[in-house]
Amino acid sequence: MRVFLSSVIAQLLLNPYVFWRGWQALAGKKRWRALFATCFTIEILTFLVGYFFHKELPDDVMVGILFYCGTWYVGLLYATLALCVVEAVRFSHRLHPWYPGWIVAHWSRVKRTLFVLVIAGLSVLLYAGHRRVMQPVVRHVHIDLPRGPGGRFDSLTVVMMSDLHIGEMIGKELVQRYVWLSNAQRPDLVVLAGDLLDYESRFAEDACIADDLRRLEAPWGVYAINGNHEYRANRHAKKKWIQTTGAILLVDSTVLVNESFYLVGRDDMVNLKRRPLRSLMQPLDARKPAIVLDHQPWSLAELAMNGAALGLHGHTHNGQWWPYPLVMKFVYECPYGYYRKGGTQYYVSSGIGAAGPPYRIGTVSELVVLHIRFI
Repeated sequence: MRVFLSSVIAQLLLNPYVFWRGWQALAGKKRWRALFATCFTIEILTFLVGYFFHKELPDDVMVGILFYCGTWYVGLLYATLALCVVEAVRFSHRLHPWYPGWIVAHWSRVKRTLFVLVIAGLSVLLYAGHRRVMQPVVRHVHIDLPRGPGGRFDSLTVVMMSDLHIGEMIGKELVQRYVWLSNAQRPDLVVLAGDLLDYESRFAEDACIADDLRRLEAPWGVYAINGNHEYRANRHAKKKWIQTTGAILLVDSTVLVNESFYLVGRDDMVNLKRRPLRSLMQPLDARKPAIVLDHQPWSLAELAMNGAALGLHGHTHNGQWWPYPLVMKFVYECPYGYYRKGGTQYYVSSGIGAAGPPYRIGTVSELVVLHIRFI
């Protein structure tokens, strides 16, 4: 709900601009203008109903409003980007006229053609973006880790999923697909690297999604950590729910897996009182490799300083919608993918779910399969 409410900025800023430019493009076409205005009126009224009555409306109705207005919001973003390109082209023509004569002579028709092309382009973009969320890719990553004394594994297959964001937009059917996809990899171990839930736990509770997650198959266990979303809304209910999924929740705690390596699960950095990594790793046998699960990839240097062999992270979504992936590169040392710093390796996942409107544009929803070889 919070993502929906924050989109009021787009309603106030982007809607008027896109409507104004669209209205100009449809000059002389009364029926088109009437249909265009009707679409904007319906969306704004739907948003206002959701905004003011989200606590009173049934969940099914609110989910529909969220999807509709969220789709409109993403469409507005890319319509604005398209219009910015058009504005830049028009400005260049004003500085140094270069339009061919036939464009100047048929300017009204050209504007209507651009209008249709933008609508068609947005439709294709939204369809493809939604499909990327509904059809996660499987990303295979091969990693070598040192074999500690007494290590009993030659190799290990680990499925990593982060940022499921189970809630209004990511529901039972999609989680069942995640489980099927994970089991198809025949993993030895599954790690859920934070943000299992979105804002409210009741959507997962009402749909009995814990039953689906209990079907994850991994002989060496399923482990989970908190993400920042686990600290939003009903935090204690979320913790109880995660404990019903069959996953072992690691909150500033460690576990030794088959005498071979440590899993170190950090609490999310939203908790300012979380334990320093040094205090978690100090009691461990430094000769055995340690795999650190830390939802937000802010502490890469800390992992390297404390001798972690591998860090697994999520949170960034790799920006989720272009051009945000470009912004992420300025925010994070490694916003996505495999990375190495000193003797420590890292993988930052773009996540398997989506936050807010369920669209991926320029990024992918991914299930990560780590093929670990102990040498």
